[in-house]
Amino acid sequence: MVRRMTETTPGTAGSPIGEGSGSTGDAHEALRRARDLLLELREDYDAARRRFRWPDPAEFNWVRDWFDHLAADADRGTRVALWVVDPARPQDDVRLTFAELAHRSRQVAHWLSGLGVQRGDRVLVMLDNQVELWETLLACMRLGAAVIPAAIQLSSADLRDRIERGAARFVVARSEDTPKFTDHLGGWTPIAVGPGVVGWHDYAGSLSAPPLVDVAWTEGEHTLLLYFTSGTTARPKLVEHTHASYPIGHLSTMFWIGLRPGDVHLNVASPGWAKHAWSTIFAPWNAEATVVAVRSGRLDARALLTTMARCRVTSFCALPTVWRMLAEADLEAWRDRIVVRELVGAGERLPQAVAERVARAWGVPVREGFGQTETTAQIGTTPGQPAVPGSMGRALPGYEVAVLDPATGRELPDGLQGELCLRLAPQDADGTPLGRPLGLMTGYRNDESRTAQTMYDGFYHTGDIVRRDPDGHLWHIGRADELFRAQQAQVAPFEIETALIAHPAVAEVAVVPSPGGVAGGDGVVPKAFVTLAEGWPPTEQTARDILRSASGSVAASQRVTRIEFGALPKTLAGKIRRVTLREQEARRRVEFSGAQGPSEFWFTDLDDESGGAGPVGG
Repeated sequence: MVRRMTETTPGTAGSPIGEGSGSTGDAHEALRRARDLLLELREDYDAARRRFRWPDPAEFNWVRDWFDHLAADADRGTRVALWVVDPARPQDDVRLTFAELAHRSRQVAHWLSGLGVQRGDRVLVMLDNQVELWETLLACMRLGAAVIPAAIQLSSADLRDRIERGAARFVVARSEDTPKFTDHLGGWTPIAVGPGVVGWHDYAGSLSAPPLVDVAWTEGEHTLLLYFTSGTTARPKLVEHTHASYPIGHLSTMFWIGLRPGDVHLNVASPGWAKHAWSTIFAPWNAEATVVAVRSGRLDARALLTTMARCRVTSFCALPTVWRMLAEADLEAWRDRIVVRELVGAGERLPQAVAERVARAWGVPVREGFGQTETTAQIGTTPGQPAVPGSMGRALPGYEVAVLDPATGRELPDGLQGELCLRLAPQDADGTPLGRPLGLMTGYRNDESRTAQTMYDGFYHTGDIVRRDPDGHLWHIGRADELFRAQQAQVAPFEIETALIAHPAVAEVAVVPSPGGVAGGDGVVPKAFVTLAEGWPPTEQTARDILRSASGSVAASQRVTRIEFGALPKTLAGKIRRVTLREQEARRRVEFSGAQGPSEFWFTDLDDESGGAGPVGG
């Protein structure tokens, strides 16, 4: 069914906690039936696509209608739900069963209600991978409060923006991070986790609180999560998800990862970003799997591999930056100690060379997937399906995709590049309405204009350019706002980046337009910003070798003749911030009057000298 979200105004009293708080058995059974179908068909992609339908209960609270059922079950309740590890101090591991975590979240809910948290309130939560994070999230769901997740790396200015735009009335933060809030105290209630902080409520008070038995009455369409996007190309957007869209919507993510009851799942992601909720809360717990979470800090390949072996991780998800780090390790030496069955990557496209390196070492393919903060997993290569090199997979159950011409809005035939869009009112082969994809956001909070720019004419427009083959496999070309034209041809930065990163000297790369064109003329040419692998010198010869190695893999209009070495700017979520590089490059061309800058290498003929570069000491 399609409904517009209704919500209690933040700061006003909603329904009493006890009203309608009894378990809605129908909602639980509907979720379990849909979940069990995907488990049954986990390796039968076509049947899963054909038979799956989103459960969409009008009344729904995931804690009451799912998590507490697991906790109350004599068998499931005693299974480990959460395992928080510190690779440097394994003796400090914390493990909680579903029953234990349910009890602690009831205590925290009772304590928070005593501080004034009620249904419809906004609670900004800025914690590390620590038990208190999951306790607080579950407690807020029990109270019907909406959560604004925030990464611990955020600055004071970032937090001011989130508190103001998110209309937060409560803040839960680590004691060590409380100084970031000093300049904008007031208008909200501060809660500190850790050593006592003057003027902040001490989270430790929740330990002596009695458990809250009732769960707030919530509809599936009530607001649960307000996520700020990572802001790779623009100011972060405020994405609104409901009690249904992420908790139930992540059935698609569970299916993509291939999670099963009893699995031990490790997702390397920082709290505060949507990917953390994807694979460290909803997808694994919908599958009745154990969540392994690694505390923040410097995580090297050996520490991560040791954790995977010690915890006997069966499924693993990470960003390409983590996969690249692992690919440089001696993975073969760990093959008999790693019992992992499912490997997936998301966030950005994974270099094919890295995927092949891992598959050779462990005999398990790294399957790719695609989604956004605005959605759950939309696209993916699922268990039992062959991974097509370079493809991010096919549409997942519950999502119907189309490739549209950005200029005309018309659907494009297979093989042509266009914008990836989701049908808002899909139908099955018999013409039966399937309903709006449940994992899609309600919209951008307090920004009807931006919402209208992404949802119109029966489609949600992702802003991503793709092409599709006749079998439904999709290839990601790039974000629409990252493409540019050079020499009268469209340039897709990722295609160039894929060619460049194949060179062993390239650890990371981003390609952006460089104003000035050929010989300082009008127009633009592609320029590569490269972070070198360890041991490679930032010399002209290294630059020449990198560019020359890629020139045969791309069209003439996409050949790079400008390069600059250095660290790449990143979002707090770890994604390359290309908008910063584009703006920086535009300023530099003005600063140097279109001429070459001191830290750049420009070439007019990559083949005018022979020889090659190698690592220092190599």
